[in-house]
Amino acid sequence: MVFDFLKRAPEVVAVEKKASATGGGFVTEAKASATGRVVAFGSSGRVAWSPRDAVSLARTGFQGNPIGFRAVKLIAEAAAALPLVLQDAERRYESHPVLELIRRPNGAQGRAELFEAVYGHLLLSGNAYLEAVPGAGALPGELHVLRSDRMALVPGADGWPVAYDYTVGGRTHRFAVSPDVQPICHIKTFHPQDDHYGFSPLQAAAVALDVHTSASAWSKALLDNAARPSGAIVYKGADGQSQLTNDQYDRLLSEMESHHQGARNAGRPMLLEGGLDWKPMGFSPSDMEFQKTKEAAAREIAIAFGVPPMLMGIPGDATYANYQEANRAFYRLTVLPLVSRVTASVSHWLSGFTGEAVELRPDLDQIPALAVERDQQWARVGAADFLTSAEKRVLLGLPRLAEDAGA
Repeated sequence: MVFDFLKRAPEVVAVEKKASATGGGFVTEAKASATGRVVAFGSSGRVAWSPRDAVSLARTGFQGNPIGFRAVKLIAEAAAALPLVLQDAERRYESHPVLELIRRPNGAQGRAELFEAVYGHLLLSGNAYLEAVPGAGALPGELHVLRSDRMALVPGADGWPVAYDYTVGGRTHRFAVSPDVQPICHIKTFHPQDDHYGFSPLQAAAVALDVHTSASAWSKALLDNAARPSGAIVYKGADGQSQLTNDQYDRLLSEMESHHQGARNAGRPMLLEGGLDWKPMGFSPSDMEFQKTKEAAAREIAIAFGVPPMLMGIPGDATYANYQEANRAFYRLTVLPLVSRVTASVSHWLSGFTGEAVELRPDLDQIPALAVERDQQWARVGAADFLTSAEKRVLLGLPRLAEDAGA
């Protein structure tokens, strides 16, 4: 009878039994949601992944994972430390209002701190926002980095942004965008499925981050268990009996929990009374491969950020001949493209205030990791007799000389 009731369809449970005219019975109603059984059993046996929003990814992938933290810090600090030059088509400036603004963008940050925050937000969320505070002249008086998780783009009818909403503590400030005034410089990475926001390396490495974090939690649990695999205590009495009494079992369990579990009891010898024998269980092959799984996840995280695993101290990677080659590849393939993207956006944004077509760019001749490449390029260009001096300067990324401009 009970099993027949459980098999009934949910839509039949509105009224289960009607009162008979002569028996005086009661009406029994059973109410339930049609999706109740789906909610109850839908998650059974499924893998639990961490949330994929920007705030959760930053918390788990940067604040809670050493590989993600080191990758972001390594890229952001290296990119922020690159020397920058300001030039136009005619000259390279030693002194300029844009350079002065970049050297000290606000009262609390210098150039390195400001750009490190920009690169950090770009790597963590795929978006970075700079605010221009109006100053006395044409240029902004100060530049500030705004948190990307608090910013929301407001698109217009044509899809282009008409405003940016910055929300803190339930209050929202709107930065209106017009053709004449651009109070916000929005820098974003490429996203194939979003028109307004960028795609961060953390999103691509989210699965590897979950694997690496879970592996670290498993290692911590193993250490809490005195870093030893489980075993079994086999009892064989003198008369052949193989079962402990209730009092013996409770006493043995209490002794094990109080004297032989936890990291503080690691290495303590076990004293077993007559009839008790300890049978240790070794690591299974899957346990022995566990560390390799963790290293593979760490390598995937580093690759997603564009950091050679050798620079992160991850073993088992033999792609680069030596550390110097790995460092050169890191600057050439990861740091320089990122710096070029950010400085080009900032240059274009600041040029809108002054009307000057000036450009910020990294000074390749002052990057130690690229010194060998630059020396070779200078030697090749200098030995090319078929090139004019103006053409050589263009190839080296230098502005034209005054006499070349006059000619």
